[in-house]
Amino acid sequence: MTRQRAFSRFAMLATFLVNRSKAAKTKRKFHLARSSRHRPKKAAAPATRVVAAISAIGADGDGVAIIDGARVFVPMTAPGDVAEIDRRGDRGTLVSLIEEGGRRASPPCPLYGACGGCSLQHLTRDYYRDWKRARIVDALKREGFDGVDVGPVVETPAASRRRAAFAVGRQEGRTLFGFNRRRSSDIVDIDRCLVLHPDLQARLAGLRVLAGKIDASAFDFSATLCDNGLDVVASGNIRPLAGPGLSVLIEAARAAGAVRLTLNDETLVQFAPPIVSFDGIPVTPPAGGFLQASREGEAALIALVKTAAAGARKVADLFSGCGAFALPLATRATVSAYDCDRAAIEALAGAAADAQRAGMKISPVRAEARDLFERPLAAGELKAFDAVVFDPPRAGAEAQAAEIARSAVPLVVGVSCNPSSFARDAAILKAGGYTLSQATPVDQFVYAAHVELVGIFRKG
Repeated sequence: MTRQRAFSRFAMLATFLVNRSKAAKTKRKFHLARSSRHRPKKAAAPATRVVAAISAIGADGDGVAIIDGARVFVPMTAPGDVAEIDRRGDRGTLVSLIEEGGRRASPPCPLYGACGGCSLQHLTRDYYRDWKRARIVDALKREGFDGVDVGPVVETPAASRRRAAFAVGRQEGRTLFGFNRRRSSDIVDIDRCLVLHPDLQARLAGLRVLAGKIDASAFDFSATLCDNGLDVVASGNIRPLAGPGLSVLIEAARAAGAVRLTLNDETLVQFAPPIVSFDGIPVTPPAGGFLQASREGEAALIALVKTAAAGARKVADLFSGCGAFALPLATRATVSAYDCDRAAIEALAGAAADAQRAGMKISPVRAEARDLFERPLAAGELKAFDAVVFDPPRAGAEAQAAEIARSAVPLVVGVSCNPSSFARDAAILKAGGYTLSQATPVDQFVYAAHVELVGIFRKG
């Protein structure tokens, strides 16, 4: 079978798999960990107490033991540990450490192990950093990539997360405000969190008061630290308020430092448009829209993308969101941006127009709301560009990668929060004649198992 025929069959399969999965369209929104409180609880299987040697860390941050030939995942353990655990199927609960391996560290947070927001605080810094890089190296090897230059991890400060999704509940007349326990809908009440940006941390008390004024027994509550205040979104079975109750809620939002409060996709009050800046270009993102987890992580990704695309004059930004890459690139190139989120596309287009009116050096941005899973940019459309940037959700972009692979675009820059789907899409590009020359890990999800990366592909 010729390479062209093999690639064609592979691309057709990739397109079928993507179109079958509507869930893949959802842009990733990595907040601090929060389990679904709507997940029905299953009866716990009887536990078996065993002694296990931990040999690795799995993709979700749990230690891995091999017991009777099966992988068992044990949170809060590290390679080299020998642990007494209660085993239920492929899950283990740490009972005690019999022997500590050399890769353990003291967790800096007193709630670690109860709160499900972090999974890797118990690892030494060197092992933690090496493990995140290895996630990318290993994912690429599984797809047949050897010898790719995977750079050192670009680190960001722990206390840098600008957004968090909190779980809110009621218990005996008081408001529970925090994060879910790992793999549970139970809420761990918090008054501080060491991975939050200090300005978001300082507003936690006001956010707790605001959450307490919302009329619902349990709901999701997210807060994003913008340049000019907080953008707050609450969703769930929230009952509408009127009269004095509504006035109290609005005043609580003001006191908490919110510039916008959205309940169930409807803006209740906006004191000022929320502003975030991408490389100095201000944007008002849609409520609940996708943003990178931290300003520092975002700045690192923008710098890597801009460096990779230096010299390109016509750039397509696919899965653009509200412009984290499109707007900075537009200061030196003509950019066309595509995303299925119409509100994000409108925010991007408005920001580019406002920047031009303000006298900033920026080219017009062509912004189009387009479902790149159902209708990816075809190879014929891509011939207008000399560089493509794509930053898809966690599920990746199989159908779009297949079209890029058939194109003649000389440079492709891939951004991903999932090494496995990135490696799969990279294999599609490789089959179409692209070479992955470099990949750079970016750790903006400090103490979590997630890792971001930027990869550079060239045709021929």
